[in-house]
Amino acid sequence: MSLRIYNTLSRALEPLSPLEPGHVRMYVCGMTIYDLCHLGHARMMMAFDVVQRWLKSSGYRVTYVRNITDIDDKIIKRAVERGITIRALTDEMIEAMRLDVGKLGIEPPSLEPRATDYVPQMLGLISQLEAKGLAYKSPSGDVNFAVRKFPGYGKLSGKSLDDLRAGERVAVLDGKDDPLDFVLWKSAKQTEPDDAKWDSAAWGYPYGTGRPGWHIECSAMSCQTLGETFDIHGGGVDLQFPHHENEIAQSEGVTGKPLASLWMHNGMVQLDNEKMSKSLGNFFTIREVLAQYDAETVRFFLVRTHYRTALNYSDVHLDDARNSLKRLYTALDLVAPTSVSIDWTQPFAARFKTAMDEDFGTPEAVAVLFELATEVNKTRSAELAGLLKALGGCIGLLQGDPKVFLQAGATLDEATIGAFIGQRAAAKTAKNFAEADRIRQNLLAKGIVLKDSPTGTTWEVAP
Repeated sequence: MSLRIYNTLSRALEPLSPLEPGHVRMYVCGMTIYDLCHLGHARMMMAFDVVQRWLKSSGYRVTYVRNITDIDDKIIKRAVERGITIRALTDEMIEAMRLDVGKLGIEPPSLEPRATDYVPQMLGLISQLEAKGLAYKSPSGDVNFAVRKFPGYGKLSGKSLDDLRAGERVAVLDGKDDPLDFVLWKSAKQTEPDDAKWDSAAWGYPYGTGRPGWHIECSAMSCQTLGETFDIHGGGVDLQFPHHENEIAQSEGVTGKPLASLWMHNGMVQLDNEKMSKSLGNFFTIREVLAQYDAETVRFFLVRTHYRTALNYSDVHLDDARNSLKRLYTALDLVAPTSVSIDWTQPFAARFKTAMDEDFGTPEAVAVLFELATEVNKTRSAELAGLLKALGGCIGLLQGDPKVFLQAGATLDEATIGAFIGQRAAAKTAKNFAEADRIRQNLLAKGIVLKDSPTGTTWEVAP
């Protein structure tokens, strides 16, 4: 069965058919980089990390572009508040983002373009839109996109112009011909710092000094890095409208070609059933979560839910993820895995592939891992243990040392625990089973579980 992906545009599962056979080109809208990334941001980056990992596991060459928005109102405001340049702020936050997501095993994209490096290309698109009658200059100096002049606006979100206009509750502002129109080029304000504006005349354009609107940057960056049409465009479901809708209007308004063959949108991380976001103040940064939980547990928590499904964050769910992941690592600790090349006709591997080929079905794929772990526990097969590790690697799991994972967070050091295990073994040899049991219970009270086997006694941290 070929890989099928849910296309938000068609609202149906469609087979992946790359424009260039064997090569998938994917663009994902990345971070607006003015603060530390929170778990909702991690969910988006994790979703498409799994996508690109599985595409590579399926034999595709992948060019994965994830942009950085390094100029907007929030960035300007934060830089002014801190008394530093915009570049200093964004460089600092980009470094922090890469460090934080790297800990989660999220691989870097092939390209990570910054919006401020593509201002000339954005101005070029704006000029072409104006020439086609799809953009106009307002008395305020802004350049706006004329939404009603683009046929098919609303096709991604399913919103009609009439519905959008009926829901409009604000008057026409800033010289817009229509409240639905959106800004392509924002005229500079005198109060804004010098590094927040560009003189369009430097590239021969008549739009004065200003900066690009949010939407036009992705049209410019995706076109420059991947071409006028590419295979997959992705991002959070909150970007479906208006950001991605506006991208389509801008890009297709210029080229007359589809921007992307497939549109993918991941669900949000929620806190108490409300979207986690900085604007609402109900968020936990990646660093705050990693201070409490190990990185692979956080990854497993994000990966085991299907990427299109909303995900509720809580300590209970993270604790459950940790305990579930321990079951998989326990199997790998029991039987040292041999290195294997995955045979996709093997029954467990075939079921894993079927799950992932159906819109990256990680819940079903993870279920296969647990079935395989049960079989490893039963058969003590090093080959099956190797397959468990290899399949886990396809989604970025189970690549660590099992003992390190199982013993992480211990309240006693390894030497002390080893001494207790030695005392218990001596007590058992002397048939002093009451003392042996007392030592076991004493360790358990300190969060250490002992496990006896024919090869000796091992330990791990209690759930």
